[in-house]
Amino acid sequence: MKIAMHNWMRPEPLETTVARLSDCGYDEIEISGEPDKFDVDETRAILDKYGIGCWGAVSIMTEGRGLTLGDKYLREGSIQYLQDCARMVGGLGGKILTTVPATVGKISPDASIEEEWDWTVDGLKRVADVARECGVTIAIEPINRFETYFINRGDQALALAEAVGEDICVCLDAFHMNIEETDALAAIREAGGKLIDFHVADTNRRPPGEGHYDWAGTIETLQEIGYEGRLTVEFVNPIERTILGAGREAASAEGASAAELKFIEDHGGGVLTDEEYTEATRSSIDYLKSLLP
Repeated sequence: MKIAMHNWMRPEPLETTVARLSDCGYDEIEISGEPDKFDVDETRAILDKYGIGCWGAVSIMTEGRGLTLGDKYLREGSIQYLQDCARMVGGLGGKILTTVPATVGKISPDASIEEEWDWTVDGLKRVADVARECGVTIAIEPINRFETYFINRGDQALALAEAVGEDICVCLDAFHMNIEETDALAAIREAGGKLIDFHVADTNRRPPGEGHYDWAGTIETLQEIGYEGRLTVEFVNPIERTILGAGREAASAEGASAAELKFIEDHGGGVLTDEEYTEATRSSIDYLKSLLP
């Protein structure tokens, strides 16, 4: 089972990220869904330089992006955005686009259940048409109720995937599953062959092994269903803001946009120092490898 990692959790030059992944022994990156930021030719050159593959990308559903938004022009823009993400992934030789359909951080609807469901199904069908041409598979990711009111559990993601089309799959995330699933291992078994990506963060969203998640059971269950996707690391470490942190502040994030910083902070994280981030990156893959056969 190959191990990949996201890069949205730390705003820094891509080459810095990729060099770290290579040094720590990662196979691939699941790159932030920001086509305007990552030029395909330049990004491929960096990945090739360090021997890191592109597994795919994850949509970054900041304010104004969402397939359930009541404003039809924002929905159209969101469809275009996701189509551009699929093109970016295809250009990088990646295989998947993990998609959170609604705006992250928006926890109240704009319309009826039926309307928002239909908008999302229609939008994802249009995204999937482009993705298919690029050799990319769409994976719907459920996230917890405190980050979205729409698609929180694996069974909901499977229902949406079925409504969109037979080639649409799902992505599961251990952190979100710990909040929303009655039985996380049963959710993996229910997803079965539709599961093509698995995001890795512990129950406290820190690196695996730093919470109380059943990682050995999870990996055993993934093997049981014949899972062929990646374990994609996505820890979000907080900044200690009590006296236990000795007055520690977030590291500087020179060059990061306000939207990038807000997205990290809204996920309960902060900008770590290079040393802290590298340590968490390395501990994640070392722990996962210790559980793999």
